[in-house]
Amino acid sequence: MGRHSKVSALRSRRRLTAVTVGAVGLGSVLLGPAAQAATGPAAGAQPAGDATTLVEGTPCTTTAKACVDLATRQAWLITDGKVDGGPVAMMPGAPDQPTPVGTFHVQWKDPHHVNTLDQPMPWSVFFADGGVAFHEGSLTRYSAGCVHLSDADAQHYYQTLQVGDEVQVH
Repeated sequence: MGRHSKVSALRSRRRLTAVTVGAVGLGSVLLGPAAQAATGPAAGAQPAGDATTLVEGTPCTTTAKACVDLATRQAWLITDGKVDGGPVAMMPGAPDQPTPVGTFHVQWKDPHHVNTLDQPMPWSVFFADGGVAFHEGSLTRYSAGCVHLSDADAQHYYQTLQVGDEVQVH
């Protein structure tokens, strides 16, 4: 290989390295936290659990902190992928005002909440848009979309769940 060919090959390798490094750097900038998450948890981060492994006896995965089964009208608290409380009885929303199904996160809490209809919602733990919360309420009458719990269970959910905790409703 001639001198110019060697120099040309070396320049090509440098360009390829620069392009590769540039693409990785650009990907990190464009993807931000998603790119960092792909490389592993940040220092001090706690594992979030497995989004596919079910917690024994529940319809929820190990990432949930609270689990609701609308079909059986039961709810659970979950810690480190294991049932920490429950099942407890619950009452969901009425057929025309159903409790939303999906994965949510605790948004805020209020121990003495009163809704816009001037109805008390003690021990409210809000987790879905529209004011949907766990709170003390009737276990024989449907709610307007919330998850009614007994007074003791509502207090326990209020004390246990923190803003940001995952809630799964099935």
